[in-house]
Amino acid sequence: MSTTTTAPRTIPAPTQYPDNAPYWGALAEGRLMLRHCRSCGKPHCYPRPVCPFCLGDASDWRAAQGQGAIYSFSVCRRVGPVPYVIAYVRLDEGVTMLTNIVDCDFDAIRIGDRVRLVPKPAEDGTMVAMFTPA
Repeated sequence: MSTTTTAPRTIPAPTQYPDNAPYWGALAEGRLMLRHCRSCGKPHCYPRPVCPFCLGDASDWRAAQGQGAIYSFSVCRRVGPVPYVIAYVRLDEGVTMLTNIVDCDFDAIRIGDRVRLVPKPAEDGTMVAMFTPA
């Protein structure tokens, strides 16, 4: 049973805060930004002000390549009117993001497949990070 994302799926609007505005601003321009801790130097995602590794509270925003590989995924066919793929994507920068895989044949997706960023609009027009096969 081959399924693609041809039907529109409503994505709830994300909550935005002043401390993660650069993340959402970059996605609106088709780019992905990650926080990098000034104390330990590690990147982290989701965008939060405190480093999950060392609890440092100072970080810099840096551009990410927007490419990675599927770490794990699930095809959700029975949870609503439109099937979708939820996945963990390991970015080339080393962080893992919870996201969706879109614009592809769901039955052809495999763990380890290379993917690239393709922002999609939420119900309020905010662009959300999703990925498609590279």
